Amino acid sequence: MASTRDRIVAAAVEMITSSGWASVTMARLAEAVGVSRQTVYNEVGSKPALAEAMVLGELARFLGIVEQAFDAEPDDLTRAIGRSVRDVLTYARANTLLHAVVSATHGADTELLPLLTTNAGSLLEVAKDVVRARVAPYSPGIDPAHLDPAIDMVVRVVLSHVMQPSSSPEETGADIAWLAGRVLGG
Repeated sequence: MASTRDRIVAAAVEMITSSGWASVTMARLAEAVGVSRQTVYNEVGSKPALAEAMVLGELARFLGIVEQAFDAEPDDLTRAIGRSVRDVLTYARANTLLHAVVSATHGADTELLPLLTTNAGSLLEVAKDVVRARVAPYSPGIDPAHLDPAIDMVVRVVLSHVMQPSSSPEETGADIAWLAGRVLGG
């Protein structure tokens, strides 16, 4: 059974995807979840903290996809990267919360976009840590001083394609895997 916090975050996601971030209020969340407004504040804190909780929840789902893709390709780093990118972009394509955030173009609805762009430092670090941990067992043919910049490049390029796809997930995954394979010596 979902915790009260999880139910509040899920209700906020539903409100955002149907009516935008400006429609999310603590009172509306309390009503949707069937708790008091004080309970909403106790569980998620402020509205910016709620936004961060939603983004971190989505990040966990995206990184779970990365983990599964690497698990499915234990012997080939390039294929693991390709599958990971393809699966992440496929998930992103159907992600209603991501689309609501990225397509917001006016007023208060743009408050969430910096969490994925200009203020995305902590998201990037978490993503890079996961990728770094998953790449290490493959013993890539790159010196340690260049491994971190290579991982940073891959994560940032994938994030760019999540935000604004330029091709199909399959094609983009193959292209990024090819590049990463050359850089990582895979």
